[in-house]
Amino acid sequence: MRLSDETLLDIMARFQAEMQKGLGKDTNPTASVKMLPTFVRAIPDGSENGEFLSLDLGGSKFRVLKVQVSEEGKRNVQMESQFYPTPNEIIRGNGTELFEYVADCLADFMRTKELMQKKLPLGLTFSFPCKQTKLEEGVLLSWTKKFKARGVQGTDVVSSLTNAMRKHKQDLDVDILALVNDTVGTMMTCAYDDPYCEVGVIIGTGTNACYMEDMSNIELVEGDEGRMCINTEWGAFGDDGALEDIRTEFDRELDLGSLNPGKQLFEKMISGLYLGELVRLILLKMAKAGLLFGGEKSSALHIKGKIETRHVAAMEKYKEGLANTREILTDLGLEASEADCVAVQHVCTVVSFRSANLCAAALAAILTRLRENKKLVRLRTTVGMDGTLYKIHPQYPKRLHKVVRKLVPNCDVRFLLSESGSTKGAAMVTAVASRVQAQRKQIDKVLALFRLTREQLVGVRDKMRVELEYGLKRDTHPLATVKMLPTYVCGMPDGTEKGKFLALDLGGTNFRVLLVKIRSGRRSVRMYNKIFAIPLEIMQGTGEEVNAGQGVPRSEVPACHPIQCRPGMTAALSLQLFDHIVQCIADFLDYMGLKGAQLPLGFTFSFPCRQASIDKGTLIEWTKGFKATDCEGEDVVDMLREAIKRRNEFDLDIVAVVNDTVGTMMTCGYEDRNCEVGLIAGTGSNMCYMEEMRNIELVEGDEGKMCINTEWGGFGDNGCLDDIRTQYDKEVDEGSLNPGKQRYEKMTSGMYLGEIVRQILIDLTKQGLLFRGQISERLRTRGIFETKFLSQIESDRLALLQVRRILQQLGLDSTCEDSIVVKEVCGAVSRRAAELYGAGLAAIVEKRREDQGFEHLKITVGVDGTLYKLHPHFSRILQETVKELAPRCDVTFMLSEDGSGKGAALITAVAKRLQQARREK
Repeated sequence: MRLSDETLLDIMARFQAEMQKGLGKDTNPTASVKMLPTFVRAIPDGSENGEFLSLDLGGSKFRVLKVQVSEEGKRNVQMESQFYPTPNEIIRGNGTELFEYVADCLADFMRTKELMQKKLPLGLTFSFPCKQTKLEEGVLLSWTKKFKARGVQGTDVVSSLTNAMRKHKQDLDVDILALVNDTVGTMMTCAYDDPYCEVGVIIGTGTNACYMEDMSNIELVEGDEGRMCINTEWGAFGDDGALEDIRTEFDRELDLGSLNPGKQLFEKMISGLYLGELVRLILLKMAKAGLLFGGEKSSALHIKGKIETRHVAAMEKYKEGLANTREILTDLGLEASEADCVAVQHVCTVVSFRSANLCAAALAAILTRLRENKKLVRLRTTVGMDGTLYKIHPQYPKRLHKVVRKLVPNCDVRFLLSESGSTKGAAMVTAVASRVQAQRKQIDKVLALFRLTREQLVGVRDKMRVELEYGLKRDTHPLATVKMLPTYVCGMPDGTEKGKFLALDLGGTNFRVLLVKIRSGRRSVRMYNKIFAIPLEIMQGTGEEVNAGQGVPRSEVPACHPIQCRPGMTAALSLQLFDHIVQCIADFLDYMGLKGAQLPLGFTFSFPCRQASIDKGTLIEWTKGFKATDCEGEDVVDMLREAIKRRNEFDLDIVAVVNDTVGTMMTCGYEDRNCEVGLIAGTGSNMCYMEEMRNIELVEGDEGKMCINTEWGGFGDNGCLDDIRTQYDKEVDEGSLNPGKQRYEKMTSGMYLGEIVRQILIDLTKQGLLFRGQISERLRTRGIFETKFLSQIESDRLALLQVRRILQQLGLDSTCEDSIVVKEVCGAVSRRAAELYGAGLAAIVEKRREDQGFEHLKITVGVDGTLYKLHPHFSRILQETVKELAPRCDVTFMLSEDGSGKGAALITAVAKRLQQARREK
């Protein structure tokens, strides 16, 4: 019966394999370890409060308990209970009578405790094997112990009890919210005192364990989110022969004489019901072999059950053990020498030590699974313990703890004794279920604000269409929120473009310089580019001089990346915005060996500009966090030309200033002639499209088409979207650099979605629905919840554990349940954004269809932007919404792989081609 460390590690590995088998849908039917889902999805978080009832049915008596849970800043539980007998005629009679008796006792308890006028939730501890499909339902698989009530097996015990309680409807107003196993009750009782508790173990008359498993690993239950407590039913481990090599002749003899031969083989090697019997069988063999009691055998040694586990515990007691052993053997009619007593005591130690070893191996397997699920190098956790063997045996807990820690050295385990038993646990499960139910209603109420009906989306589409028309007309243009700016881009690439072009791309915190080589005929484009940082001091400082004292260390803001700045350069922080741009151009040309080259240049400038020609653009207003002064109202091309002159190192021909949206359309139009729309779904939000010249009243001429930069981010600035704006949108707007402006962009673009999520999380935390009501300093920090976190959190491949890790990076100590809510919030905000994009785009493609007089339109939309590219669901929802709201348009979405910089070069090339054609004409 002595098991080496290698054997225990092997048993641990076998148990891990059995757990995996039990969790699999296909392998569960043949698994000996059944891994039963309990539908307990959360442990107490300390915010539970209220009065709860608990019933404990499963032994010679059953118990009714009233549990008062109060928060008051600390965990506080008060309990009142009453025991009721379970007569044989009741537990072995008719099932209906059994549950009527339970209901009678419950009514008596309610009367005694003066609870008749209260509506209370109830948890039922039912210590028999049940198959559960939800928390408040359980079908009895088989009676165990002394229970044999007829007509209950195969039925839902909660329904049976509910029906019995109807006879007391005047006295009982009770909702059964939870049915739990005693092991689960133990875990929940301990988890109320220690939130790290996520395992429950009972080592008593029987043995079992439960633990919190990731939903994504439980194939028996629908859904991947969160965790659920699994009742392992580990007593049956080995019933398939997996432990035959370590079972002894004594184990086999005990099993053959049991009530259920061949079943619960692991339990028969561990639990209190069997240890005394194993000791008796060993002593009997030793006596027969003349190794004990001088070969004399007492008749007591032949009587099954004569040595009980309480005797084993007494014989192993420190100091008193030998005296106890002599007394017990004398009671059995045996004359024992000192050596006999020592030998008998040693047998007891070997049997109970093996029990602790086997239990430790299985528990170590569970702890290892928990650690691996969480992808931790080291796990900190607590195991809730209960059971008479664990409680009364003087050496058992110490041995168990020592072996567990040896088998899993990378787990810091605390063992916590359950003082109040599983009945309190049932009340705690009920309290948690009650809390989760109430919280769910409040959370759903908030999320409902972001769910747009089809009618609302149709309304957005139609309002966008009205604003498009307003923006195109001379009389209404000044009041239109969608500015519909002519770009003077009048043609699409035709494949004859060729040459070398320089392109600049400014629209976010990074600035790109590109050399684009276009070869005609084969539609071949080669690009070389470098990315440079735009320091915050320049973005939000001044377009002219920036106070040198405002600079920050170069180590904190890499001004030129990846090209290093020249010696003596002050990290570009004391330069003007446009001088900084020219510095980056100089570094790029130097890097490419093109310092003296004369090149046509296209400038992608992703901010609202009013253009009078293709090479003139007056900045209307900054967006996306830029706030450099002395730029608004100025021609950005002139400002760039002046900065180039000041540099006096190179000569560049600025042919075109373009918006990034237009650049995206041109890039995709180079590959697909059906592309007439450009869409940006990234840090900012915008859209452009080819409009009939006859519809553009702001520009002379009716022939042909011109690209219109809609600048639709301002849609709703006149209040037309107020019916769907939430309090969170208003808070984000009020805290922005441009309150009251760009409202559509603030509901849809990457710069703001994370901030909307942060505002919701703060509100839910204030309501006590998240992070235990504690708002961390990080969460109070504006902009801390970047939109990239939404993309990461909403990834289908991301386990909740990784969500928790992202939240921990933000200083948010989240529970598993918190992580689920955060993921739902992110999903609601990003879905609404994608649907709003879809509604706006549907207005555009419908307009193109009607303008061209088509019954059905086939059109391609060129798309760019990190939100569209990186978010796992955004593009799909956007496309589905367009299909729903513009059913007569066959829309193809084409991702712009090379970005708007290539588009600027193509526009420059097209402009050069058209210039040449005009000269020749």
